Amino acid sequence: MDEPGWDVDPEDGIASAVEVVGQQLRFLRETAGFHVPEFAERIGYGEDLVRKIERGARIPRPEYLDKVDEVLRTGGLVTSMKPSMRRARYPRKVRELADLEARAVELSHYSNHNVHGLLQTEGHMRTLFGGWLPAYSSDDLERVVSARLARRVVFDRDPAPAISFIQEEATLRRPVGGTMVWRRQLERLLEIGQLRNVALQVLPTNCEEHPGTGGLIEVLKFPDGSAVGRSDGAFNGRPVSDPKQLRVLELRYGMIRAQALTPRESRGLIEQMLGEP
Repeated sequence: MDEPGWDVDPEDGIASAVEVVGQQLRFLRETAGFHVPEFAERIGYGEDLVRKIERGARIPRPEYLDKVDEVLRTGGLVTSMKPSMRRARYPRKVRELADLEARAVELSHYSNHNVHGLLQTEGHMRTLFGGWLPAYSSDDLERVVSARLARRVVFDRDPAPAISFIQEEATLRRPVGGTMVWRRQLERLLEIGQLRNVALQVLPTNCEEHPGTGGLIEVLKFPDGSAVGRSDGAFNGRPVSDPKQLRVLELRYGMIRAQALTPRESRGLIEQMLGEP
């Protein structure tokens, strides 16, 4: 059962935490009197993986930590490391985005190419990521899907942030993953759209005036009055926080939102799609 885990990016600031966990695992193994070959056999993983994890070159999976805890009988000490390692296994950019989403009190998202990541079902995600080129390895595919699923906690926050989604109609009509996956995705949109803190709107394809042709727009606002935004079609696609630049993004977003269907009309359109043969 030699599951590879995830390689550690030495440039990632969380690499030191992975190294500390590796050192702790090595100390516990040696204190219990196990050499690597015997220990690897007992936990059901390869010697190479054990060595890489203990020197901080690999991020241990939760299953690995569970098995180590069981064999070394640490009474939950090793399994208590799971939350920090779960966070470490997500790509750095995803962690940074999740941190911003966790702090934001208002989130505005316009998506013109795909259903927004926070709205995607797991089946939809797997289809999208599975079609990327060059192709993800099976392990990396699991990593990016897990990272995107983890960001859903934004919907469980209390107090809840105000979240606005605008989706191009075309993103909803594209049958990503086939009929069943597509239908479940539309149902997911209806579920999220019912949340009291969420406004989900659809921009019809037949809309003649379209200020969103530059690509996606995202604006996150924080309790202290600061904000950060990004758009494919502005400022070279880089995140911005300057008030003048943010006003440009907010102006475009506001115009798109004004031309989109209302949340009630959008729900009706999605229900109509589900009823189409």
